[in-house]
Amino acid sequence: MARLMRHLRHRIAGPLPELIRADRVELHATGAQFFAALFGAIEQAQTLLCLEYYIIRADRTGSRLAEALTAAAGRGVQVFLLYDAIGCHDTPHAYFDELRRSGVQCLAFNPFSLRRGIRWYDRRDHRKLTIIDGQRAFLGGLNIGDEYAGLLDGEHSFHDVGFSLSGAAAVSLLSLFAATWAQERGVFPAIPTLPSPIAAARPGMAVVSLISGSPHQQRSSIRAAFRVAMASAVDELLIANPYFIPGPRIIRSLLRAARRRVHVRLLLPARSDVPLVRLVSRSSYEPLLKAGIEIFELERQPLHAKLMLIDRKRTVVGSANLDQRSFHRNYEINAIIRSTAFGSQVRELFERDIASSRRITLDGHARRGIVARLLETLFRPICWFL
Repeated sequence: MARLMRHLRHRIAGPLPELIRADRVELHATGAQFFAALFGAIEQAQTLLCLEYYIIRADRTGSRLAEALTAAAGRGVQVFLLYDAIGCHDTPHAYFDELRRSGVQCLAFNPFSLRRGIRWYDRRDHRKLTIIDGQRAFLGGLNIGDEYAGLLDGEHSFHDVGFSLSGAAAVSLLSLFAATWAQERGVFPAIPTLPSPIAAARPGMAVVSLISGSPHQQRSSIRAAFRVAMASAVDELLIANPYFIPGPRIIRSLLRAARRRVHVRLLLPARSDVPLVRLVSRSSYEPLLKAGIEIFELERQPLHAKLMLIDRKRTVVGSANLDQRSFHRNYEINAIIRSTAFGSQVRELFERDIASSRRITLDGHARRGIVARLLETLFRPICWFL
């Protein structure tokens, strides 16, 4: 992990992410597991709840969240909810109005503004984050909605993962949340004094580095962390990502790993909620397949997990996709987790998913047809905007 941090120092503009010991890091391998743990933790909150989500739906899962937050506010917990205005464009205003009346402080990130023109539409808070009492945090790729919680049928429920961590990392995330809130409103309200979690080092304890991305960065910290993680691989590199529009630098990093004889496997979606993304994504397959990189497409349900596992012991997981929007225009949060135990769980998940996926071969990809090739060529130039 220290070696990875040294590489990041040369690629990230600004302060280097600090290494933080985590008391506990848990993988929640399905939406059902994630939301069971999340709502259980919210019900136990005593002092402070901070939530930051790209999408919050007014469905069963959203209603359950509203009930949990209302109950927390009713027992004296300070509750702050930051939601992306674009991501929640079809969520009724009444949903947030009712939360405000119950004592929850709600704030829309980047609400509609004619004064900012098209730039308004291009600025989004894509993070998925809940912090409880400054002691525990839940992150990953899951928004608040039935399709993420696994409450819809298989074809409409996303295959996604989340994780939770405890300790000093939660305090760092609370500082990030407060800064984003203050950026939108000008000030973050005073919060109660929270105990500082101090994790005593012990064998096998996870070490975490938090990577936050935003449009204000001259060089993308999210992309740099992905590339450094790829460059650090010695034996194996596993990647799952739903929106794979990597750009030339990520492609080069993958090809270099393959030339070092790293076993590289990509898990990508066979079906996407944004079909144009899948089309443009497949235009990147040929050079990767020629280099010996294995590509699998998950068919049983839409993939939404964002995972990278390096040499079975370092995991990159969070909200960021391998696309230009996540690199340069979204607010994102990823974690690099150094833990062999956590990595083993992630690898088991990869193996199960790959076993039930369709492998893409170079010959099969070459036979995809002239129409598909034409559409890929036609839409490739707009990949920056996807």
